[in-house]
Amino acid sequence: MDILEKLKKGEAKLSLVGLGYVGMPIAVEFAKRGIKVIGYDLNKDKIELYKKGIDPTKEAGDDVIKDTTVEFTSDPEKLKEASFHIVAVPTPVNSDHTPDLRPVEGAARILGQHIAKGSVIVFESTVYPGVTEDVCVPIIEKESGLKCGVDFKIGYSPERINPGDKVHRLSTIKKIVSGMDEETLETVAGVYSIVVDAGVHKAESIKVAEAAKVIENSQRDINIAFMNELSIIFGKMGIDTLSVLEAAGTKWNFLPFRPGLVGGHCIGVDPYYLTYKAEELGYHSQVILSGRRINDSMGKYVAENCVKNLIAIEKPVKNAKVAILGFTFKENCPDTRNSKVFDIVEELREYGIEPVIADPQADKEEAKRLYGVTLSDLSDVKDMDAVILAVAHSDFGSLTVKDMDGLFGKGTRLLLDIKGMMDRKEYEKAGYRYWRL
Repeated sequence: MDILEKLKKGEAKLSLVGLGYVGMPIAVEFAKRGIKVIGYDLNKDKIELYKKGIDPTKEAGDDVIKDTTVEFTSDPEKLKEASFHIVAVPTPVNSDHTPDLRPVEGAARILGQHIAKGSVIVFESTVYPGVTEDVCVPIIEKESGLKCGVDFKIGYSPERINPGDKVHRLSTIKKIVSGMDEETLETVAGVYSIVVDAGVHKAESIKVAEAAKVIENSQRDINIAFMNELSIIFGKMGIDTLSVLEAAGTKWNFLPFRPGLVGGHCIGVDPYYLTYKAEELGYHSQVILSGRRINDSMGKYVAENCVKNLIAIEKPVKNAKVAILGFTFKENCPDTRNSKVFDIVEELREYGIEPVIADPQADKEEAKRLYGVTLSDLSDVKDMDAVILAVAHSDFGSLTVKDMDGLFGKGTRLLLDIKGMMDRKEYEKAGYRYWRL
């Protein structure tokens, strides 16, 4: 009997290595479909929260975590009980934008020390083509003393979960799957078909699957960079960018991208994995890195426009009272890692402005640990000279003009609405100086 049949019959277990915004929903979904799941993470504090029925990611919710049959553990010895392993650890970049493979290498090392013979290991982490076979496999072989293709098999299935998105979920997004050989491919496809109702796409090789993932986010990054560049150009022309995009969007084949901050650990990171590998092979990216430069500069651009508009409404720049609403890397998600909002904070500090930051969704402890930032409650935001609406949380979308009025002090109210959440004409009619990308 193969692994797939054993999993379905409850005679084998599946492990999830890495229980963050990607790994935890996968573990919960497999458990929901009747699979015995071991959820492993190095972070003991996170595991304790899961055991108490608390979901720090807010992806599944506390009620789901309380009811799940996932066996949460920080003990790597438990991995020996599983025969199908899914690795969903982050793949960040270093300060010089080179890939930081330490998390995925660490996961490979732990698995190598604790896998049973006959296991299948599938990596989901976003990497450049070749990492699974050329980096991870040798580590697993060295640690386990086993031979890939003989004693264990390897596969790759890139994650496509969109944190904070309640519509596009694991089960509703088509899954790319790949394996080192035809037999492994069929096993991987069969296992994921248990939870992915949208079906699977069988890539012809692991490298093809790795490449497909890394270009998905690179494509989005380039398109958003184009929109950001347009916003800079139209800003100089005195034209409202979103009005232009609304008009252009009436054409059937115009792509509906919008300008904004590009952070997080996918779109703002993945392109660097691809360009790193390209440079190893002697090719220097022209388009991808240009897009990265534009997107990485947008926090500075927003801060500069805040300062220019403060001057325009005759408010002193140094020690100006500025509030930033939103600190996470995207809307309706508590994750602050690689948030480009911090770029705004740093640039404002260059002008002698220490902004007040409020975000009801953000992980306050994480913000303090990663950035040294103390988040305030929205109720504490008062007497401001300017408010930067940085993240399109639904909490902020429900704010009325009257609610916004209560955040300001005397004089002209300056609102910088980065994502264009609010009605520009309504705010201008109410006497606001309104700016958006």
